[in-house]
Amino acid sequence: MSGWLTTWELLPLLLFAAITTVEITFGGFIVAALIGLVLATLQRLDWRPLRIIIAIYVDVFRAVPVLTQLFIVYFGLTEFGIRLNPLSAAIICFGINGGAYLTEVFRSGIESVHQGQMEAAQMLGMTRLAALRIVILPQAMRVVLPPLGNFAIGLLKDTALASAVAAPELMFRARSLVDKTFLATQIFLATAAIYLVLSIPLGYLTRRAEARVSRGRR
Repeated sequence: MSGWLTTWELLPLLLFAAITTVEITFGGFIVAALIGLVLATLQRLDWRPLRIIIAIYVDVFRAVPVLTQLFIVYFGLTEFGIRLNPLSAAIICFGINGGAYLTEVFRSGIESVHQGQMEAAQMLGMTRLAALRIVILPQAMRVVLPPLGNFAIGLLKDTALASAVAAPELMFRARSLVDKTFLATQIFLATAAIYLVLSIPLGYLTRRAEARVSRGRR
């Protein structure tokens, strides 16, 4: 019983660390979404060398474990005189890694829009890039919203890997408290509950987005 009371007293420390977890999730998601959207749009341009470069980026960053990428960003960049704090390294790493996945998500969304709409927009005098931005992307967003939600949930859980470079997020704080108190069961159960509370709203919004997309296709 005393172990649970101690865990309750330590809960504010876990909740404070959860704020950092949310910051990493939000920052990584924004970076990944921007990379994915830009690269998926550029893939539609008629320039083969650029498409090859983007394809290599996607394949490489999807093939290498994200923890390895995190170590490269945090430790490897110091060889070039670039020193990042753990929080910045985590956001950059998750953003670049996630960008590879979201490039494919946005590409699928763009390809779901009928090619005839692109042709019609170009017949009206739009450039290919303008047609993508004004005509294609707004329609593609309805398709990519559910995968974006699923990605955000996965990213939230992956932030636990940032503890490997001492980013002061939820899992790092939980492990440090376990080392001090030896209350592994209680503290990790409390940590799991916090992750669950953070994930539930994202799951709800994802299901709502999926339902709206399904209704729009009927």
